[in-house]
Amino acid sequence: MKKYDYIQLGIASPEEIRSWSYGEVKKHETINYRTLKPERDGLFCEVIFGPTKDYQCACGKSKRTTEKGKRCEKCGVELTESKVRRERMGHIELAAPVVHTWFLRNIPSKIALLLDMKTKEVEEIVYLASYIVTDPGEIEGLSKGRIMTEQEVSLFQREYGYKKFTALTGAEAIKKLLQELDLEQIAEELRKEIKTTTKQKREKIIKRLDVIEAFIDSGNKPEWMVMEVIPVLPPDLRPMVQLDGGRFATTDLNDLYRRILNRNNRLRKQFEQRAPSLITKNEKRMLQEAVDALIDNGKRNRKVVVEKNRPLKSLSDLLRGKQGRFRQNLLGKRVDYSGRSVIAVGPDLQMYQCGIPREMALILFKPFIINALLNKYGDGADSLGTKISIKRAKEMIEEGHPDAMEELEKIVVEHPVLLNRAPTLHRLGIQAFEPKLVEGKAIRLHPLVTPAFNADFDGDQMAVHVPLSEEAQAEARLLMLASKNILAPKDGKPIVTPSQDMVLGNYYLTIEDKDDPRNGRVFKDINEVEIAYENKEIGLHTRIILPTKSLKNSKFKPEQLDRLFVTTYGKIVFNTIFPDSNDVGEPKIPFINEPTIENITVGLSDRFLIPRGANIKEFLSDWITEQEAKKLDKKGKKYNKDLVIPHPFRKRFLSQIIAEIFKQFKLVETSKSLDKMKDLGFKYSTLSGITVSAFDIKDIETKKDVLAAADKEVEKLNEDYEMGFISAEERRNLVIKVWQKAKNILEQDIVKDVEENFTENDLYIMSDSGARGNISNFVQLSGMRGLMAKPNGESMDIPIRSSFREGLTMSEFFISSHGSRKGSTDTALKTAESGYLTRRLVDVSQEVVVREDDCGTDKGMEVSELRENDGNVFVPLIDRIRGRFTNKPVINPKTNKVILGADEYIDDNKAEEIVKAGVKSVNIRTNLTCNSRDGVCVKCYGSDLSTGEIVEKGEVVGIIAAQSIGEPGTQLTMRTFHSGGVAGEDITQGLPRIQELFEAREPKGKAIISEVDGIVKSIKEEKDNRFEIKIAHYYNKKPVVSNGEIEEKTYLTDSGKAPIVKVNDFVKAGEPLTEGFIHPKELLRVSTVEAVEEYILSEVQKVYRSQGVEIADKHIEIIIKQMMQKVVVINEGDTNFLPGEQVSKHKIIDIIKDCAKEGLKPPVVKPLLLGITRASLKSDSFLSAASFQETTRVLTEAAIRGKKDTLEGLKENIVIGGLIPAGTGAVDISEENIIINKEGA
Repeated sequence: MKKYDYIQLGIASPEEIRSWSYGEVKKHETINYRTLKPERDGLFCEVIFGPTKDYQCACGKSKRTTEKGKRCEKCGVELTESKVRRERMGHIELAAPVVHTWFLRNIPSKIALLLDMKTKEVEEIVYLASYIVTDPGEIEGLSKGRIMTEQEVSLFQREYGYKKFTALTGAEAIKKLLQELDLEQIAEELRKEIKTTTKQKREKIIKRLDVIEAFIDSGNKPEWMVMEVIPVLPPDLRPMVQLDGGRFATTDLNDLYRRILNRNNRLRKQFEQRAPSLITKNEKRMLQEAVDALIDNGKRNRKVVVEKNRPLKSLSDLLRGKQGRFRQNLLGKRVDYSGRSVIAVGPDLQMYQCGIPREMALILFKPFIINALLNKYGDGADSLGTKISIKRAKEMIEEGHPDAMEELEKIVVEHPVLLNRAPTLHRLGIQAFEPKLVEGKAIRLHPLVTPAFNADFDGDQMAVHVPLSEEAQAEARLLMLASKNILAPKDGKPIVTPSQDMVLGNYYLTIEDKDDPRNGRVFKDINEVEIAYENKEIGLHTRIILPTKSLKNSKFKPEQLDRLFVTTYGKIVFNTIFPDSNDVGEPKIPFINEPTIENITVGLSDRFLIPRGANIKEFLSDWITEQEAKKLDKKGKKYNKDLVIPHPFRKRFLSQIIAEIFKQFKLVETSKSLDKMKDLGFKYSTLSGITVSAFDIKDIETKKDVLAAADKEVEKLNEDYEMGFISAEERRNLVIKVWQKAKNILEQDIVKDVEENFTENDLYIMSDSGARGNISNFVQLSGMRGLMAKPNGESMDIPIRSSFREGLTMSEFFISSHGSRKGSTDTALKTAESGYLTRRLVDVSQEVVVREDDCGTDKGMEVSELRENDGNVFVPLIDRIRGRFTNKPVINPKTNKVILGADEYIDDNKAEEIVKAGVKSVNIRTNLTCNSRDGVCVKCYGSDLSTGEIVEKGEVVGIIAAQSIGEPGTQLTMRTFHSGGVAGEDITQGLPRIQELFEAREPKGKAIISEVDGIVKSIKEEKDNRFEIKIAHYYNKKPVVSNGEIEEKTYLTDSGKAPIVKVNDFVKAGEPLTEGFIHPKELLRVSTVEAVEEYILSEVQKVYRSQGVEIADKHIEIIIKQMMQKVVVINEGDTNFLPGEQVSKHKIIDIIKDCAKEGLKPPVVKPLLLGITRASLKSDSFLSAASFQETTRVLTEAAIRGKKDTLEGLKENIVIGGLIPAGTGAVDISEENIIINKEGA
């Protein structure tokens, strides 16, 4: 059940403010410094706000709780709990009215719009710099509303006498004008005027009409924007505390209230003393400024500051920004039952376990231990004969009493904890584990879950949280356990892949040694092999012969079952990691003997079978290594490709194996296999004794000659430059090219060396296996470091000639520090940039939840593979259709048979079948065409990538989409620092482009697009290196004729931009005519909504795929859907809309249906593309928008309109402290339900 139906904002009337108040604050005093008691009638007065101590009055006469609710006869303080001081408000009666600064200064100014004046004019009146005529009297040429200076007013008064006309200044004037407005009449006049006026005036009228109608509809009165009375916040929300030295620290609000009270009292006194208007005017202005400072300090003129120029924090400052009430306290809170510590590796843990230090667990599980101790002993005594009470139980925990320890051991067995590592970039940043108590003070983490947390063990810290309720524990165990989070939500691929030592161990395990003298031994079964290995008859890498049927847990083709085949003991050990069998009891995974996909999917290759009747020794001696095969290839000699010894298993192959296990066995078995793979990896990387020393880094013999040749070329270029043959810029670029070429030559030499010696050299083994290091590292270690980047991103033309093996000279070290520093600063800046992008994405998509099974739409999207301009495929078709529903039947083009009907699910097997059949495009259901309100339906979304199953109702797909796009964004930016600033491709190019697309900004280097379908008539080069392109307008392949001639469109390109179309090419509206990025808003103007959606989708994919990051289309679709959520009204028809008003699509559809029923003229609308920031601020929920950005502006708008927030989205519910209306929060899972289910099971 929802706690509240809605939350509504409005403008408070003076009567309402007084009704909230418990008394008027009259004095600026706070606390008496001698007695430390609040002063009467002051800002902390006990009579107004309630007693400071429970049931105790100020004079100390009454102290009994029995007198609750009564007032002390002597001092008048009500006897009640002191917590009322957090709730009771006071008020200040102002001597002169004051304008609320939000309605005056927030752009556009609401008061100025209502009065149809300029904001500057209104301000001058409010701050008493000029006057406005409210009643012109009988004076000719003087009109109501005329602005006058003080001199003009006194001139008129001298000339016409005092009684003839009225000109007012200050907030009184504004109040009077607002009171006199007849909103209904003005609205009617403006509606008529809209239809006849010019475009420019029309825009202003629409803005004004919008505000006027907001006041009419909400029931707010305009004069309430001018305040006669100010509410005073309850004192415990603006406390004053005594510091050690006897001085007081106070909240800034108290200072701001004191200034108001001082000025207000002074003004009142001046009125009583009938002070001259000059003095009272000045005091009124100061009062207005004091109230402005309280509401929003720094909005006008100078900020009010205290010592060291620190501005005082006003009410607006308390709401706004990261440290404001919304983001700091409502959307994120500090929680009890949590702790943090450094993480260390726990290689002995299972995938679902983590190690929690004993000391930490004692405190985290304190209430559970106390409860267990009380239950254990009941009313009896503990082992020492002491009676147990809560107090005693706490002492036992603090002492580390054996009984307490014993209970802790029992509690943690069944109680999962949550681990979180900041920054939590996606949902895998928080996972649940079963705690295992460990010694020491570090949290132990399973090595395979580190990629999900993006953690390493170099001092990272993690936080632990204890789920308290039964429901929370059940949710942690069922949904959040680490062994259930194997797939990444962004692309559905396994995120837990072995790395480093684990990869190295399995690589070492699967090496085959061709030259081992023990090769060729034949064994009957695995037992014999193990005995031989233990007795050192064979080694891990010895090539041995076994009958296929002796391996019971591996799948073989039927024709292979009575044959012998070649393998090694290491590979037999490796194959023990697979799950034993499927439900029927048959093995599912073939024996993995070589690192190929065919071996995983089809089975063992026949090339490993011993030919019948062959001589085994001879057969084995015919095999050659990969290195030998490569040499024969170079010489052009032929050899039998079936007799090449397979490569050891690299990291990528291990990932493919895991994906296959997951496909066949799902979660539980996969996590078991992963654990086994981890154990093997650690065991055999230790056994291998692989290590690194400086002698593994070889010197390159060719280096001297390569550098000498490069020096010669550079010298020649310098001569050419001095002779004036080339410019400085050209010389620089050519020098850079020379050094890059030199480095590439060295790189090729190293690659050659690696390929020839990858089994001998330990460094190369590490690199080849994918455990650590790559060619670029080796080039720097043994070749040369090469060119470095300057802080501005350009390469320096002085290379670092030394390698790390030789050591850098002093000057080289300084040059290289340039690049390293650039790497570090870039990382810091880009991380912030990317975090902000994620925040905006989350905000725009947070309310998108799977709402229903089927929205019933008949629309879909035709998807095909995405190609670059040069024809390279960057997103294959299979990635775009896997896990989606068809919209129309899919037909095999070769056989004309239906592969899948409409509305059917495309699983992995069907997706492969579709691609193999040669289908080029498939019409699928997509989020972009989904008709569900405030979300998407199951059919349009498809599969949940983190489970591989069809998505469930209540899944928060919006936030998952935002995290899936934002998380790799941060990864991209963070990855720059690993190369230590070596000049090369700078990865950051990706992030600004993503922002540009999602904010729908005009791109840098924009392409010109055709506005019509037509044929390119002519391309003419103009001066300044520009081109004129003429397009003849065609419609439905027929020319469009006006005045007897075919219509033509002419475009002039920017300087230096050549056209990419040729004469007589046919172009469609929206197609680019020049190089560059298309502006999505322009594309929407000339083309269809679908074209814009397709463009943004493919461009975002292009950026991510170019960085090797895979993201599923559906995540990007959800963000685009939110950007296209609104339409703009062009013609209002017979509705109350205003032209130019932005309305959500669903609202418009409802209204058009209503108009059709009642026979009214419906509104005419056109689609609108909003950037993600704008889309978030345009959210129907003001709580969501206010907690995002521009808090004061959003709240001002909401107050004027009397907006209701119906609490549909996630953020709003978190703000009010409820469960989110999604996931388990969408259904009622109470404790009773869980208990019943347990008993039922």
